[in-house]
Amino acid sequence: MSEVLSAEKNLNKNINKAMLDVNLIRQNPEKVKKALNKRGLDPALVDQFLEIDGRWRQLTKKIDEARAQLNLLSQERKIAAGKTVKEKIKEGELKLRGLQNERQNRLWEFPNIPAEDVPAGKDENDNVFVREAGEKPRFAFPAKDYLELAEKLDWIDIKKAGAAAGSRFGYLKNGAALLEIKLIQFAFDRLVAKSFIPVIPPAMIKPEVFAGMGRLSESQKEERYFLEKDDLYLIGSAEHTLGPLHMEETLKDADLPKRYVGFSTCFRREAGSYGRDTKGILRVHQFDKVEMFSFARPEDSDKELEFLLGCQEELMKELCLPYRVLKICAGDLGFTDAKQYDIETWLPGQGQYRETHSASNTTDFQARGINSKYERGGFVHMLNATAIALGRTIIALMENYQTAAGTVRPPQFLL
Repeated sequence: MSEVLSAEKNLNKNINKAMLDVNLIRQNPEKVKKALNKRGLDPALVDQFLEIDGRWRQLTKKIDEARAQLNLLSQERKIAAGKTVKEKIKEGELKLRGLQNERQNRLWEFPNIPAEDVPAGKDENDNVFVREAGEKPRFAFPAKDYLELAEKLDWIDIKKAGAAAGSRFGYLKNGAALLEIKLIQFAFDRLVAKSFIPVIPPAMIKPEVFAGMGRLSESQKEERYFLEKDDLYLIGSAEHTLGPLHMEETLKDADLPKRYVGFSTCFRREAGSYGRDTKGILRVHQFDKVEMFSFARPEDSDKELEFLLGCQEELMKELCLPYRVLKICAGDLGFTDAKQYDIETWLPGQGQYRETHSASNTTDFQARGINSKYERGGFVHMLNATAIALGRTIIALMENYQTAAGTVRPPQFLL
């Protein structure tokens, strides 16, 4: 009897571990189909899941009924009949495990539901302009891009990094290395003053936790670096291990919003971006970032997203970097995000805006995956936002603060 209960416990350990509410899919499938369609995804995913879920529920019911029968036979000391039922339970559990894995994999492929005010659109070309801030520098000389400046100043070494580690790596040297350290301190000083809790999080994460954070769906795995012998992934952002600070916890309502600022090295394959920004440090496999993360009450999360965006803009204005804010359309929305803003910074050496920040409200999507709740009931809402993407901010500072002599003069407080 204890063997059956033990198997039941192991079998049910990860059942319904999902970011999207299973009951929403079951009870309001048309809403989920509409959300998938808005994102440009196949609504058939809903029907496929419901078919598997139906078979899983039916088989689960049969096994539960068999367990009840086994308990009765055990009480009546009908040992022979009990053995027969026990074998049926084991056979059913074996089938259920396979069905459960298939069901769980389907469930993990559902992205978050876009908020009502997320604009429709297929890709980045359909993102909506919100506002522009700062003045673009006017130079009395042809603006150089950061790689020209870096070569002269010996600030970035792509060749040596390529020899040591391959493509899409770079050494930050001299002024660039010092600038990174100053920027980290700058971001932490400003955000800790706003009551953010400073954290240096782990740079590795367990697969089940990564999946719970909504970062390990089939469409995302190609982007991740996996250490097979250790059964660990390298994180792609401090967000990935800041969220699990309150995994399997119930936060006090009075403590919300609870805000963190974390620094980490990040690792991404940049899958699907081959041929784009292959030269330089704009799109690399390893980079450093200061990230904001917040746990909020559901009714406050929209306001919290605007707060995080405001923090980003304050930092940008203090750096005196010209930028624009975009509201991300449904087709370009991150997998975990219900709503997202991007900030793009003007790079005069390249004559274009480039993305340097994102701010996202994942609502209860990630919180469901890692079981993070609050005491009034239900799941918290979790939000993340870039404070400083260090490599890209260094690029922006180099190009916006360049001189005719080919030097870089950043704001005085960074010297």
